[in-house]
Amino acid sequence: MMIQIDDTIISTDLFDTRFCCDLSVCKGECCVEGDSGAPLEQAELAKLEEVLPVVWDDLSEKSKAVIERQGVSYVDVEGDLVTSIVGQGECVFSRFEEDGTCICAIEKAYREGRVGFYKPISCHLYPVRLETLRNGTVALNVHRWKVCRCAFAKGQEENVPLYVFLKEPLIRRFGKDWYEKVEIAAEELKKMEDRG
Repeated sequence: MMIQIDDTIISTDLFDTRFCCDLSVCKGECCVEGDSGAPLEQAELAKLEEVLPVVWDDLSEKSKAVIERQGVSYVDVEGDLVTSIVGQGECVFSRFEEDGTCICAIEKAYREGRVGFYKPISCHLYPVRLETLRNGTVALNVHRWKVCRCAFAKGQEENVPLYVFLKEPLIRRFGKDWYEKVEIAAEELKKMEDRG
């Protein structure tokens, strides 16, 4: 089932799914797995170029070599603009901590106050994927990927609805007013569910 809010269409999976990242278990596998880089919005390309000098020393030599050869992004086989990758899927902005956990070098720099850009919105919103339809409407769908099994399990355990877990990035992308409408929709769905 889908719900329309403003110029977005939201899968009810956003309300029904439970999710909570469990970095201690997955070790940031979503940054290193996959057949393509993280999807980018066109405006984010300039932001990646802007933060690059700040995070450069946090990147691996392999990442630096890829960036020097092809830049911070490329167009994948599906025609989408994505972050450049090392080998089979590791984002060039990945960095590994001593315990083997992969984190985003951009997010780390943001949290340390060194840059004003958090990270690509597709990463911040994961496991929600955005798709802009021909009429300009943005569809929000839940992407289920094996690397996030532990996050779905932890979310179920702690009863954290996906739209609640993603409150910050959803507001970042669509605004506070829009998110308040999502909360109202969640309440309405809950009432319908309770009524059977």
